[in-house]
Amino acid sequence: MFAFCTDPETLNRAAWMACYLTTGKHVAFYGAFGTVLLLLAVTAPTALAFGFLGAVAARSRLWLVSGIGRVYIALVRGVPDIAFFLFFVIALDQAFEWLRHQVKCPDWDQPIRQGSDFVVCAAAKLPLSTAPQWMHEVYGFLLAVVTFAIVFGAFAANVLFGAMRAVPRAQIETAEAYGMTARQTFWRILVPQMWVYALPGLSNLWMVLIKATPLLFLLGVEDIVYWARDLGGTKTPQFTAYPHGDWRMWYFLALLVFYLGFTRVSEIVLSRLMVRLTHGQATLAGEAQRKAAA
Repeated sequence: MFAFCTDPETLNRAAWMACYLTTGKHVAFYGAFGTVLLLLAVTAPTALAFGFLGAVAARSRLWLVSGIGRVYIALVRGVPDIAFFLFFVIALDQAFEWLRHQVKCPDWDQPIRQGSDFVVCAAAKLPLSTAPQWMHEVYGFLLAVVTFAIVFGAFAANVLFGAMRAVPRAQIETAEAYGMTARQTFWRILVPQMWVYALPGLSNLWMVLIKATPLLFLLGVEDIVYWARDLGGTKTPQFTAYPHGDWRMWYFLALLVFYLGFTRVSEIVLSRLMVRLTHGQATLAGEAQRKAAA
């Protein structure tokens, strides 16, 4: 906050707005944009890893492994995202606390389930009640990352599974004819070529992931939606030095601009990545590149 912000009532409109936009809550609002970007940076590769493992499991020749992969894909994709988010965060949190409870409080003689309450000993709580606030925030953020990764990993697994099946069978047969093992064929032939078939679906999934970040608000993380609603609501003089009417429209308009700009940048990057991946590939996109260069 600027030095001249000590008495907001004496400021002109421009100075008042400068002071208003640099309050502690607004600094937290600006930092929440970083939280969203960090979520995307961590969740995207994690979800892709979940998806790759799910796709590999689904195409396994072992029926049990294949069944696990296919059930994971079908189960998560078949449940509405909001319902899954709200359920899984609670379930994951209670699972962690239950495991800690078994280790730290073996002499506990009371039931953990007491009606609708989930009660564990104080030493098993996550985070501990004595933990600083930042640990509570980091813990909530990590729960959100795991939940996002599991949900979008199932969609990624479906995309990658289809991409693996789209690689021409002749490529696999040629590798086998040259004496490559199944492992060599998978890593040297199938995996490098599947990305060009997977990228359109993964691109759409990335866009959906960007649009799903406001769900952080439902998971208790103070994200940009939380702060936009809080800061934009009507403020009266008795509660703040910077009173104003209902400004939520302007705050959410700022979020609209942010998301539109970010998705546009993503489209440009993904388009260039597609050009790079299809270079020299025996696909429709690769054929179009060859014709354009001829």
